[in-house]
Amino acid sequence: MRLIDREEVAQRLTFQRCIPVVREAMIALSSGQTQQLLRSIIPLANGRLFGIMPGAMGDRATFGAKLVSVFPENAASGAQSHQGVVVLFDPVTGAPVCIAHAGEITAIRTAAASAVATQSLARPDARRLAILGYGEQAVAHARAISLVRKLDCISVWGRSTERAQAFATQMENELTIPVMAFTSARACVIDADIICTVTAAKEPILEGKWVRPGAHVNIVGSSYDGPVEVDNDLVTRARFIADSREGVLNQGAEFLRAKRAGLISDDHVVAEIGDILSGRVEGRQSSDGLTAYKSLGHIVQDLASAWLLYASPETTPLRDI
Repeated sequence: MRLIDREEVAQRLTFQRCIPVVREAMIALSSGQTQQLLRSIIPLANGRLFGIMPGAMGDRATFGAKLVSVFPENAASGAQSHQGVVVLFDPVTGAPVCIAHAGEITAIRTAAASAVATQSLARPDARRLAILGYGEQAVAHARAISLVRKLDCISVWGRSTERAQAFATQMENELTIPVMAFTSARACVIDADIICTVTAAKEPILEGKWVRPGAHVNIVGSSYDGPVEVDNDLVTRARFIADSREGVLNQGAEFLRAKRAGLISDDHVVAEIGDILSGRVEGRQSSDGLTAYKSLGHIVQDLASAWLLYASPETTPLRDI
């Protein structure tokens, strides 16, 4: 049994490697090559969760599951909010062959998925990124998005001005572009071409009326039917793309809130991101249109990322993203 710990995941699962792998995984999902069940979520005390996500990459490919706890309060102390394991099974023998650190895989593959969506849906000339949130996913998204668009600047907002400023300083030093912390979400996003919401907010922190024409929004923070990050106006006006149609129709909180208000139907989910990537469905239709990608996170992303680490030597050449 191979154990891949957090340090090895962080070292070897670079965004240059993960972004192409996630892209292929989402194409496989949307073309029916993979099998998966909706995630099962067990509520724990104090808003904590335990999730089980099983899936198979194909008849002759790896299968397995992610077991993960979600403890949102961990972020305040710098610990990971998502902790657990990804278990891989060998497709030939059926034996469990690998246990990988789920928290680090989740952090990287989630931002990689947003980068894939941004690459497909944001305007080619998008240069200004706004991030609502300043935790682990905010850092990961700044790094990943900067690989698929040549950013001129990044803006950030969060409820703690001190932590938002600390994030701005860290990322400005790392990415060598201007990063500015804002004291209001509206001011943070008003001029943005790309917006990522990566918070634990229970009620909307992004309103559609603040978003400029032509922007692209990655809605990432809520992974089950409950907390919402964006308002109904944004959902209804956007060309709405899902990572998994079945997942969003059952567990996409922002979509379901607008649907329950009678504002949209299931047809409002235009496509899965894999349909866009494969060319089956058009992504952005105009330079001033609003696009939104709802990310719930998907087991095929975890399995593909973990299998890359398990099956590929460190010397495997990087592929273009």
